[in-house]
Amino acid sequence: MVDARGGPVLAPVAELPVLRLGSISKSWGPKRVLDDVSLELPPRSLTWLAGPNGAGKTTLLRIACGLLAPDAGEVSLDGLHPMRNHRAYRRRLGFLSAGDRGIYARLTVYRHLHLWARLALMPAAEIEPAIQTVVQRVGLEELLPLRADRMSMGQRQRLRIALTFMHSPDLVLLDEPLNSLDEGGTERLRACIDDVRGRGGAVLWCSPGNDHDHAAFDRHLWLNEAKVTEVR
Repeated sequence: MVDARGGPVLAPVAELPVLRLGSISKSWGPKRVLDDVSLELPPRSLTWLAGPNGAGKTTLLRIACGLLAPDAGEVSLDGLHPMRNHRAYRRRLGFLSAGDRGIYARLTVYRHLHLWARLALMPAAEIEPAIQTVVQRVGLEELLPLRADRMSMGQRQRLRIALTFMHSPDLVLLDEPLNSLDEGGTERLRACIDDVRGRGGAVLWCSPGNDHDHAAFDRHLWLNEAKVTEVR
């Protein structure tokens, strides 16, 4: 085919998914937790994944992070394998786990951020600007010298959100992110999500129940009995 000027009509280039899970299966002993689960998160997407407690949501997230190997199937982030391309994979990933994990009682907010930046393999010259940006975005400016064991649960959750987003990841996985957050913290979380999507990244929001604004999400997925299905 040719266009009006006689030139060839070029087909649009399909965008590769940020995250691809292909035919993932995982069992714990005799129990099949994930059974041939396939999932793709395209650029600029926000996907909600829900399911009852014990359905395998956290297992799926840990496989997507490269923290857990599936029994079968393939995982890739921007075309990278979590084991073969470990450093590059980790640099592109932000993971907010459920609960209060990743916080050290005796470390200040600033020390947490600096430590996490190094664990995320950020170049040294980028660390201080990234810290200043994320503390303003999440609302931690006045808490930088405060130790974690002197913070409220809501403040600690804001810190965990800052740790998740500070290195500008391409893929963000959120496991029950609203725990202990007030309305202001929720709005700041949404601003962080918007930043990831605006840069062409993808976000997967995982929760056990109906704790979100349905209109904000591109897709709604349900995990139960080892299968993922799309819901409306």
